[in-house]
Amino acid sequence: MIKRKNVLKIAIDSPAAAGAGTLAKAISKHYNLFYLDTGKIYRFIAYLRIKHPKKFNYKFIKSKIKLLKIKDLSDNNLLSDEVGTEASIISKIKSIRKMVHSFQINFAYNPPKKYKGSCLDGRDITYNIIPDADFKFYITANIKTRALRRFKELKGLKKKITYQEVLKSIKKRDKSDFNRKISPLKKTKDSLLINTTNLNKRACFLKIKKIIDRKTNN
Repeated sequence: MIKRKNVLKIAIDSPAAAGAGTLAKAISKHYNLFYLDTGKIYRFIAYLRIKHPKKFNYKFIKSKIKLLKIKDLSDNNLLSDEVGTEASIISKIKSIRKMVHSFQINFAYNPPKKYKGSCLDGRDITYNIIPDADFKFYITANIKTRALRRFKELKGLKKKITYQEVLKSIKKRDKSDFNRKISPLKKTKDSLLINTTNLNKRACFLKIKKIIDRKTNN
């Protein structure tokens, strides 16, 4: 695999609905970085499984991943509770993780030339995908705050769901993400902890920007 030289690499890990995606997008836009929400790839595969249960196998997934465009990951159908739960199950399958791993690595180290680097967020980015990242962050928030954020997001998309259902789903996702045997969610020693519970989007962005600017401007 070709690796571009002198690219800025930012790795972000977080539990569901902690605000990592929003932060990563803001950071990427500010520093002109290629952004990849790695969890959306698993959601995309989960959506395929729900949509095409009879066709779903390794060969079918591989053919779809090969043709996958970043715009495909912005489909609102991928945000459903059903897809999220399925994605958590699928992410435990070794063969699928290996396939997705290659996809992620390529974008992390070889972003399109118009970008100055890459910013990836997910569950195992800091230690499995970009272990040599220039910056590593672990974004978190308390579970009730995360559930409320996801609930508001889904209601904004006109999804029929209750807060309690979302809370239950987030708890289930956490249990799966933290306890899976393959690439579990964890905070690495060299990751900076950012708790977003009592911070708005702007405050979170400025906090991370200050950390990045302090190092890159020296």
